[in-house]
Amino acid sequence: MYKLKTNKSVNKRFKLTANGKLLKHSSGKSHLLQKKSSNKKRKLRKVSLVNLRDKYNFINSLPYIN
Repeated sequence: MYKLKTNKSVNKRFKLTANGKLLKHSSGKSHLLQKKSSNKKRKLRKVSLVNLRDKYNFINSLPYIN
């Protein structure tokens, strides 16, 4: 059996926790920040969880993540 390829862009953007949940960084904090409130920008700093329905699409791109 041949080796499965890991999608490198997904590998850099997501991290698997010990309980099997996927973590992601929030989008929308690179530019056009003057019109966003400071409360909104503070919330964008946090790491959030990937939705359970989307998780399986990313797991298929990362065969050796476990």
